[in-house]
Amino acid sequence: MTVFILVSEAHTGGWIWHDVAAQLRESGARACPVTLTGMGGGGAVAGPGTDLETHVEDVLRAVDAAGDAAEVVLVGHGYGIHPVAGAADRRPERVARVVHLDAGIPRDGDPALALVPDPAVGEQLRHTAGRPGDGGLVAPPGRDGWQRWGSLDGVAEEALARLARLAAPQPAGTLTQPLRLSGAGAGVPSTGVLCTANGSTLARVEALAGFGDPRLRALVDPRVTFFELATGHWPMLSAPAELAGVLLRAAAGEGYRLRGAEAELPPHLRPFLMDLPERPRERHGRVDLHLPDADGPRPAVVLVHGGPVPAGVRPTPRDWSCFTGYGRYLAGLGAVGAVVDHRLHGMADFARAADDIAEAVELVRGDPRVDGDRVALWFFSGGGLLAADWLAAPPAWLRCVAATYPVLAPLPNWGMVEARFRPAAALRTAGSLPVVLTRVGREAPDIAATVADFLSAAEGFGARVEVVDVPHGRHGFETLDPTDESRAAAARAAGSVLRHLGLVTS
Repeated sequence: MTVFILVSEAHTGGWIWHDVAAQLRESGARACPVTLTGMGGGGAVAGPGTDLETHVEDVLRAVDAAGDAAEVVLVGHGYGIHPVAGAADRRPERVARVVHLDAGIPRDGDPALALVPDPAVGEQLRHTAGRPGDGGLVAPPGRDGWQRWGSLDGVAEEALARLARLAAPQPAGTLTQPLRLSGAGAGVPSTGVLCTANGSTLARVEALAGFGDPRLRALVDPRVTFFELATGHWPMLSAPAELAGVLLRAAAGEGYRLRGAEAELPPHLRPFLMDLPERPRERHGRVDLHLPDADGPRPAVVLVHGGPVPAGVRPTPRDWSCFTGYGRYLAGLGAVGAVVDHRLHGMADFARAADDIAEAVELVRGDPRVDGDRVALWFFSGGGLLAADWLAAPPAWLRCVAATYPVLAPLPNWGMVEARFRPAAALRTAGSLPVVLTRVGREAPDIAATVADFLSAAEGFGARVEVVDVPHGRHGFETLDPTDESRAAAARAAGSVLRHLGLVTS
């Protein structure tokens, strides 16, 4: 018999699985919702030594109680994946599969806090001792604060009220104690259940795997499967029947399997949509300069890639086809195309990436071949948030900001991003700075929503925004959709940027 051991998000207990457990039992499986120590009725009371190891032991007891004949499937939701991973590492021979339910992939030495999307948790921990065994407690969010832990899409008001009413304080040590893994559980089959309204999709996972980061190679293992659920971070409340069905299919080994790197070139390494001649390229620290055939100082366009891009990705973004392509194209039209390799590797890195960009801009403006009074910044994808600083206080030399398929507000599971990086709010003080925004028709709904909110804010503030539409284009259309429509849109966007720099293009 299959036994599902269900371990929930922070501040919650076994009660949250009520409807899912009932569905699983009706299908003939056993369901064992776990209330971890200190997490409410039915569980042990948290003492001063309650930490992540305590919660790992809670899950181990549930595994041992399942019986030797049972096929154990461990399900970890959000924070719950940490004690689940610890238990699977201790009992790999007893666990048939680990399900990451809208949860990350914790690694040896990671504290759970590293994957917590709510920055308010870190602030609370700074006001407690925050060390294992200190007895500190992190209060649950108020009724209106649960969205900081993940999208509430699909959660009814009654269920949200119950969530707020039954939530328990989280022992600080469970969030701060590093997870210890020996590697014994690495061979246990796993399934990722991606809640698309919370920003997790197969397309994004496949893109991450395609980056070549060695830490993500395990995702293309045939024992790893994936499912999508069209709901927010709390599917046990918003879609219990659908979640139960996915868990049963996961236990049977079903699900989508990622294609291996050998299947085809990943999108970011496919050819640029225009066949362009080589141009002189120089590397200066984090910046590549694509140089035009021209005498005298020329205007420059600084190209800012998206992210987060894992630190181990090779080649780095300045060598990706999209950015070498735009660099050559701009150089062919008489401008210096400057591509920055910034260090946006995680949600806590936006400030560091912003510093990298500011440093790169000064390097570019200081080059004698660049007219430092005619510079544009062009942001792509997740790099769109980095436009906020420049919109909020545009310097006189900044003639234009461009953004292509941008993310213009943190996505639902990007909670650690500083409030400073909000381009829509920054428009309030953008003045007459022109903005060229390229929008794709086949954008992910959560990203499209950030663009719509930005355009609404632009209208309210009277900002100068030109929209270039690619009706049939996808996110990354320059290498995914090499069509006449795409080429025309890229040319129009580049032409508009260069006109703002005082270059006339045909």
